[in-house]
Amino acid sequence: MKKSHILILVVIAVAIGIIVSTSNDASTYVGFDEALSLSTSGNKKDIHVVGELKKDDEGHVIGITEGADRVSFSFVMIDDTGKEQRVNYNQPMPADFLRSEKVVVIGSYHGTDFNASKILLKCPSKYQEQKINV
Repeated sequence: MKKSHILILVVIAVAIGIIVSTSNDASTYVGFDEALSLSTSGNKKDIHVVGELKKDDEGHVIGITEGADRVSFSFVMIDDTGKEQRVNYNQPMPADFLRSEKVVVIGSYHGTDFNASKILLKCPSKYQEQKINV
């Protein structure tokens, strides 16, 4: 075999190894019930939960409380199955948080509350077509 063929086989083997090792980090979105069962069964990985912020009849976000340190906050989120859950976040509120259409919280349960280490937002203004009048 030529040296170039051996080098190509080594590169392919390394690429396959990287793909296999990173596939364990891939996660799917779950509801709060499944996230709780994963946390209580000893899962140490972060869990992704997708949902919406709780809103009143007029569409205003409700259930947000400021933390004692005046930096962190907590809010009520409703997952895709309809379950409401208090979520704690130990960082400042992200920009456009109150305008977000969907929220993804990444974290785990500690007691009865879900503690988020990251928050991802889907804001409607980014995904709606805008018409330009000429």
